[in-house]
Amino acid sequence: MSVRELAVLGTASQVPTRHRNHNGYVLRWDREVILFDPGEGTQRQMTLAGIPAGDLTRICVTHFHGDHCLGLPGVVQRLSLDRVAHPVDAHYPGGEAHYFARLRHASSFYETAELRELPVLRDGQTFATPAGRLRARRLRHPVETYGYQLVEPDERRMLPERLAAYGIRGPAIGALVRDGRIDVAGRRVTLAEVSVPRPGQRFGFVMDTGLCDAVFELADRADLLVIESTFLTEDAALAAEVGHLTAAQAARVAAESGVRRLVLTHFSQRYHPASRAGVPPAAERFAAEAREHFDGELVVAEDLLRVPVPARRVGVPAAPPGGSV
Repeated sequence: MSVRELAVLGTASQVPTRHRNHNGYVLRWDREVILFDPGEGTQRQMTLAGIPAGDLTRICVTHFHGDHCLGLPGVVQRLSLDRVAHPVDAHYPGGEAHYFARLRHASSFYETAELRELPVLRDGQTFATPAGRLRARRLRHPVETYGYQLVEPDERRMLPERLAAYGIRGPAIGALVRDGRIDVAGRRVTLAEVSVPRPGQRFGFVMDTGLCDAVFELADRADLLVIESTFLTEDAALAAEVGHLTAAQAARVAAESGVRRLVLTHFSQRYHPASRAGVPPAAERFAAEAREHFDGELVVAEDLLRVPVPARRVGVPAAPPGGSV
């Protein structure tokens, strides 16, 4: 049975707090399991979330600020400690590969796992994965930073009842898929008459950045978008100065990009988690600001939260000629 969901390991920006661990996100996409931005404490958070290191197939690092990468040494060493048998691919900003090298070999350990380094060397670079195309786009932050987008190929789902009605079976189905049409019993049957569109699903991951075109491209038609919302609008000037987004900006990106489910994360420690002196808890404030611009499914992330990828959109079959078969 396939599972597509996001496990949130940590949601803090800059420093962990009593309530939020450093960043860390695991996307389970059928058999592909991707760890994004393993901040400090990620290995322990994975244990609490019930995610074995042996499940990981890929690691993606957006940039080398500590809250997005200081958990990497522990995860890398855990792969070898658990003797993970399959290769694990690692993507990171290629212009700062020296940081990855230092983190990978931060201390002495007996390396048995195969960690294949596939750095991002240019804006827009894509990588083929079993789950689809993984694309990296350069973001606007003081250091080299990339966001990631996973796009599943579009396909079609065959309708057994339509195939049976037309008498199409066996090798003829493969020919129909290959050629888009087939002649059966004196009439031509098209692929559209016996199948429905199966649009590929999309996932976007956007961390530390100011607003730029790449943010919108990574969010484009995402079924699930994970995006930083470090600040509230009251601190918008600071957000712009240090290369971050506000909750309102993240929500506007989602609304304009056709996002189905929006996950806000990477919250500044300046906002108190509990209500006090008439000020609502931070989570409520982030949600309220986002709701002013986005009316889709909204999640204000918490540590160890599970967020499913929305169910696939269902296509509508084309009507057969004459309205019947």
